Amino acid sequence: MPQTTLYARTGEAIGTVELSDELFAAPVNAAVLHQVVTAQLAGRRLGASDTKTRGEVAGGGKKPYRQKGTGRARQGSRRAPHFTGGGVVFGPHPRSYAQRLPRKMKRLALRGALTAKFGGDAIRVLDAFGLEAIKTKELLGVLGNLKVAGRVVIVSPARDERLDLSARNLPRVAVLLADSLNVVDLLNADTIVIEQTALARLEEVYA
Repeated sequence: MPQTTLYARTGEAIGTVELSDELFAAPVNAAVLHQVVTAQLAGRRLGASDTKTRGEVAGGGKKPYRQKGTGRARQGSRRAPHFTGGGVVFGPHPRSYAQRLPRKMKRLALRGALTAKFGGDAIRVLDAFGLEAIKTKELLGVLGNLKVAGRVVIVSPARDERLDLSARNLPRVAVLLADSLNVVDLLNADTIVIEQTALARLEEVYA
């Protein structure tokens, strides 16, 4: 069973903690990780682009000119696609880019991401943040004591208003609930800080 250091909010090592084999010593399948990341990023696309067809463009009720006798090709509406101001042929319309994946595949990718981060020494287990108030400076102090930098993902066991609001103004710090992790944020993080009480919730949900 893998082990890692347990840190206090002061940055002092106060012991060790055992980690789940199923989460932090799992096989890392690069192909599955790629497929899950692709699906997750596709699901974030809005797909809200829209163009009007000739039936949706305003106007065009009257024929541009009479049917016969002009020497030109017959036309029924100035809102046809080949006229300026006409409709668009085969243009984009609102759609969903979401891709459905089996739950087992997503869980396998999540375990692989945690294992890869653990193998890269990017996991920090913290006793507790213990924020006394909503203060970004205090949260930065705790992260500084842990000597973490770059993109940081904090894994919290439950919703903590003081932690959420303290991290709100930090663009490179994200707070995720232990039961709502996602592969993209884990892989993008330079360091993952997990509260000790969140480990049990991780095992319960993903192991």
